[in-house]
Amino acid sequence: MITAKARAVDGPDQSFRAAEIKRRDLDLHDVLIEIKYAGICHSDIHTAHGEWGPVNYPLVPGHEIAGIVTDVGSEVSKYKVGDRVGVGCMVDSCGECENCRQGEEQYCLKGNVPTYAGVDKYGEPTQGGYSTHIVVTEEFIVRIPDNIELDVAAPLLCAGITTYSPLNHWGAGPGKKVAVVGLGGLGHMAVKIAHAMGAEVTVLSQSLKKKEDGLQFGADHYYATSEPDTFAKLAGSFDLIINTVSANIDINAYFSLLTLDGTLVNVGAPGEPLAVNVMSLIGHRRSFAGSMIGGIRETQEMLDFCAEHSIVPMIEVISADQIDEAYKRVLASDVKYRFVIDTSTI
Repeated sequence: MITAKARAVDGPDQSFRAAEIKRRDLDLHDVLIEIKYAGICHSDIHTAHGEWGPVNYPLVPGHEIAGIVTDVGSEVSKYKVGDRVGVGCMVDSCGECENCRQGEEQYCLKGNVPTYAGVDKYGEPTQGGYSTHIVVTEEFIVRIPDNIELDVAAPLLCAGITTYSPLNHWGAGPGKKVAVVGLGGLGHMAVKIAHAMGAEVTVLSQSLKKKEDGLQFGADHYYATSEPDTFAKLAGSFDLIINTVSANIDINAYFSLLTLDGTLVNVGAPGEPLAVNVMSLIGHRRSFAGSMIGGIRETQEMLDFCAEHSIVPMIEVISADQIDEAYKRVLASDVKYRFVIDTSTI
């Protein structure tokens, strides 16, 4: 077994503490990664706080992982020692179902194995990237392009692919009007990626306090949803809306902003159900959809796209001792725009 240093939490109301965790010995196709940076995702907070169901504590969160290969199993063919690699939100799947065979492992019919708070094929609980090392099968590792630094690469493994996948699937590009709801960790990546795809991009945020940032990221327009005339002014405007917020918003008001055959895609995951008025959809043949991350193939495609277009997240690098404070700041929307842990401080 391989011992890794980590930061773990023991319960919903507990602070993070120093810990040691065991990583499995390398199987034939396993890769040992020395983690250099780990992003903090809102999903980490939901899970650590027990908001998405029972959690098998102690828990080491983190599914935005960037690091260096330090050892490989005897039959590994895709990676070698010294390679710059990343791991996202899942570390395995059945590999046999229809979705897996199509490269959509995130929608594995038997359930993918999440990077943390899951159970792997050996029956052991998975622990995430707030640690110094991780062992992952080579099929669930992606290569980080040379022109993307490891610290900014980490959030691409969740925030990047979570927004790239729906933009790609629903055809954001020239001639399409795309709105992004919320300009946080996910939202600022959605703006950058949609702009690079060639779409006309609008940010819909509660206020105008981030307007300058939004325009710098590539937005063509920026509106405050708190202003009373915004929804009337923008009615029927957008082919695609990407909702990145995890709050329980009035989703029906946003449906009114869609064109005929427009689609609103939720990538934010509210803790409570949204109240949908079906008539808001029926009237203009609108669609309400959801999207997770992408598969491994699409994640690599996203990384290569970001490298080609010089797209990286705006980050704030923190030490492991600052995780609790970072969680508080995320909940207070006090981050521009993604916290990344320097795992050398663990």
